[in-house]
Amino acid sequence: MPEPNQAAEVKLQEEFNRWAQEGKGEEMEDSHLPIVPPTLELMNLQPDDRVLDLGCGSGWLVRQLTGILSNGSVTGIDVSDEMIRHAQAATANLPNSQFLRGTAEELPAPANSFTKVISVESAYYRHDPARGLGEILRVLVPAGSAWVLVNYYRDNPDCHQWGAHYKTPAHLLSAAEWQGLFANAGFRNLQHRRIPDLSPTPEVYTGRWFRDAAQMRRFKAEGALLVVGVKP
Repeated sequence: MPEPNQAAEVKLQEEFNRWAQEGKGEEMEDSHLPIVPPTLELMNLQPDDRVLDLGCGSGWLVRQLTGILSNGSVTGIDVSDEMIRHAQAATANLPNSQFLRGTAEELPAPANSFTKVISVESAYYRHDPARGLGEILRVLVPAGSAWVLVNYYRDNPDCHQWGAHYKTPAHLLSAAEWQGLFANAGFRNLQHRRIPDLSPTPEVYTGRWFRDAAQMRRFKAEGALLVVGVKP
């Protein structure tokens, strides 16, 4: 019988493999894109940065970053082998990029590999977020920075209903709790802020994630939570 952590990883891998097969990896680019450019601007990426996109899905952000990192590199890591397969197929001719299958709790990379790590809308799915942050610290170079962006967090009440729809457990943490995990992992120069979603909201909402368009509008105005830490 697998250990609890192994079972959680298998369940997460299976769920995101299903997402990949249903084409949801590509859908994530549209839903996450509004909160990413402001984050990239704050990251002040340099052409020679070595960036890890943790929870890369089908590789849409990696493809964007290759145009910025002309003298650097970008690596995408995801728990889903199907997502990685889709990402590799879509990114075959782009230089300075690679994709690896792996978990946040055991990153397939040597210590001091990256100058920056970004994680968009995946951190709350990890079965052990504290261990995942410890791994991020390990693979960063000294003075390297971690940028974790999540839409599902306790301080925004208009996302709390999402938990009922998730097929795998998700951590609903506050900004203070995320910052505490960063501190306990060994990060310094901690900060957090909101990244509002400024994209248009439909007049009528009929999906399952929000009660109505008004709730969706409130959620987007509150914005995603961005937590940042620097490796000493």
